[in-house]
Amino acid sequence: MKKPATLVAIFAAALLATPALADDFPAAISVSGEATVSAAPDLAQIDAGVANDAKTAKEASDANNAAMGKVLLALKGAGIAEKDYQTSRLSLQPQYGQNKSTGATPVVGFRASNRVTVKIRDVTKVASIIDTLVGAGANDIGNISFEVTQASKLLDDAREQAVVDARRKAEIYAKATGVTLGAPLSVSEGNAPMPLFKGRMAVAPMAAAPAAVAPGEETLSVTVNVSWAIKAGQ
Repeated sequence: MKKPATLVAIFAAALLATPALADDFPAAISVSGEATVSAAPDLAQIDAGVANDAKTAKEASDANNAAMGKVLLALKGAGIAEKDYQTSRLSLQPQYGQNKSTGATPVVGFRASNRVTVKIRDVTKVASIIDTLVGAGANDIGNISFEVTQASKLLDDAREQAVVDARRKAEIYAKATGVTLGAPLSVSEGNAPMPLFKGRMAVAPMAAAPAAVAPGEETLSVTVNVSWAIKAGQ
């Protein structure tokens, strides 16, 4: 049985089109380049809080308001601008007891707590600010982090280094396969640059000795994907 003429024509057209499709995808070497850059952080952020227990909700709330007022005044006195501290959590919760004879859990008091997030723009003052907060009555300090606020220049340097790394790898592959590199066909950045490390506070919040703080370094990593045209070795 003969194939329909239309099917034969389509098959022939597909065969003729194959070389043209190959021309649309030139031979290339595709590699990824990586680079990291580091810098000392210039901004620290910490959370500080106060918690108060009392028999009634009003007593607990009043005591907590007074305690946090002292903490905020201490921050202001330490030179922290008002724009750099903000309430992050405020709560008033009943506290329950246990009646062993009846199994009931009556309310025996209330706990009021208030937390504030503080930005410290001079990281050399982090330890002294922590000591100031503790001295003012803060009894819950943690969640400290450091960052580089002006990271754009660092990232640009890392991108240039990543492209250099990509070309180095491509030249190795080109030499090993007996070809030479031509112009780059495409360049794209991999995952968004991410900090690889952040310093953390290493201190018990209520320690009597001055707070020990290690800012460390902020390290950013960049990956680029580059495709290079290739030609026969010369």
